[in-house]
Amino acid sequence: VHLWKHFRAAMSESKQVAGAAGAAGDENQDLTIFVQSLLTEMQGKFQRMSETIIGRIDEMGQRIDDLEKSIGELMTQAGVEEEGGAES
Repeated sequence: VHLWKHFRAAMSESKQVAGAAGAAGDENQDLTIFVQSLLTEMQGKFQRMSETIIGRIDEMGQRIDDLEKSIGELMTQAGVEEEGGAES
């Protein structure tokens, strides 16, 4: 809503400079431009969130691998053999 108000104010100023002819067509064009810019902004945010999530999943995978390695080392030190299904 805040973005829309800011956008409308900017467009209103440009309309005053350009004149009042074709105001209804300009209104539709303004809305189209606003929706397109909003979708572009949302797409960018979605892309950044996706990259963040994928990065965190990769980090978690590495931590799990490290944990499995540590557990294996502890089991070896304790003299406990790993079961066949625990191989990486």
